[in-house]
Amino acid sequence: MSIALPFPARSRDARPLARSPALVLGVLFAVLATAALAAATVGAAGIPPGRLAAALGLIQGDPAVAAHDELVVWSIRLPRIAMAVMVGALLAAGGAMMQGLFRNPLADPGLVGVSSGAALAAAATIVLSGKLLPDLPPVALPLAAFVGALVVTAVLYRIATRGGRTSIAMLLLGGLAIGALAGALTGLLVFIADDRQLRDLTFWSLGSLAGATWAKVATLVPFLLAVVVATPLIARDLDRLALGEAEAYHLGTAVERLKRIAIVLVSAAVGAAVAVSGVIGFVGIIVPHLLRLVIGPGHRLLVPASLLLGPVLMLIADTLARVVVAPAELPIGILTAVLGAPVFLGLLLKQRALAGL
Repeated sequence: MSIALPFPARSRDARPLARSPALVLGVLFAVLATAALAAATVGAAGIPPGRLAAALGLIQGDPAVAAHDELVVWSIRLPRIAMAVMVGALLAAGGAMMQGLFRNPLADPGLVGVSSGAALAAAATIVLSGKLLPDLPPVALPLAAFVGALVVTAVLYRIATRGGRTSIAMLLLGGLAIGALAGALTGLLVFIADDRQLRDLTFWSLGSLAGATWAKVATLVPFLLAVVVATPLIARDLDRLALGEAEAYHLGTAVERLKRIAIVLVSAAVGAAVAVSGVIGFVGIIVPHLLRLVIGPGHRLLVPASLLLGPVLMLIADTLARVVVAPAELPIGILTAVLGAPVFLGLLLKQRALAGL
C-alpha cells in the first residue's frame, strides 16, 4: 500500500518571510558568517578575533605570534571551515532535492542508503588504489562516490515508485536494505584492507572533517557549482511535482527529464560530500524541514536557503566536535546523529498521525 505523506503546510507566519527571499537569504548569510568567524577562533589553539585579523593580514600584529597564527589559520582552520561550508551545503541541498523528488519530507540521502552507496564506492576506491590501481588521480575518489550515489538513487527510485506514486514504506525499507548491503560490502573491504586503508575506512564510517586540505576543497568546487547553477532551473518544476506527476505534466513539466536531472544532482551532491568527509547523516533532513516550517515549501527559496543553513549546522557541529572532548576530537557524524535522530523520530510520529496510522 502506498501512503502519500504531504509536506508540512505553510503557516501564516511563514508567508511574509516566503515573500521576502532577500531578507531570508541575508539573515542566513549573516548567521553563516558569524558561525565561520566563531569556528576560526575556537579550538585547541584559541585565536582571539584581534589575532585572527592579524593572521589574515587585515591588521598589523606581533610578527612572532602572527606567524604561528597564520600557519594555524591558513593551513588548518580555513580549509576546514571551507570544507564544512561546502559539505553542509551539498548535503542540505541534496536532501531538499530528494524530498522534492520523492514528494516526502522524510526522504534523506543518509537514511535511505544513498550516503552508504557513495561511501561504499569511495571505500572501494581507497582499497583498490592501494592494491590494483596505485596511480589514481585525486578526482577519482569524488567521482567514484558520485557513481555510487547515482546507482543507489536510481535503484531506490525504481523500487519506491509505482504507478506515479512513491511509497514511504518502500522508500524506507528499500533504503534500509540498500544500506545494509552497502555496509556488508564495506565490511568485506575492511577485512582485506591494510592498516593505512583501515584507518581511512574508519574515517568514512564515522564522518569527520579532520583531513581537510585545500586540495580536497578544490575537488568539491565543481560539484557545488553544478548544484548552485542547476537547482534554480528546476525549482519551479519541483514545486509542480509536489502536486503529482500527472498534474506536473499537464502544467508543462517534463517529468522524466526532471527526475533524471534531480537524481544526477542529488548523487553529485551526496557523492562529493561523502568522498571528502565520510558518512554524515541527518543534515539533509533537518535543514529542509526547519526551513519549511519558517519559509514554506517553495523550492525557489527552499534550496538556496538550504545551501546557507546547511553550512551553519555543519560549522556548529564541527566546532562542537573539536571542543567537547578537547584535545581529542569527536567524529562529526556522531554529533549530527545525536541531533538528527530525535528530529527524525518527531517527524515520523507527526506524519504517522497525519496518515492516521
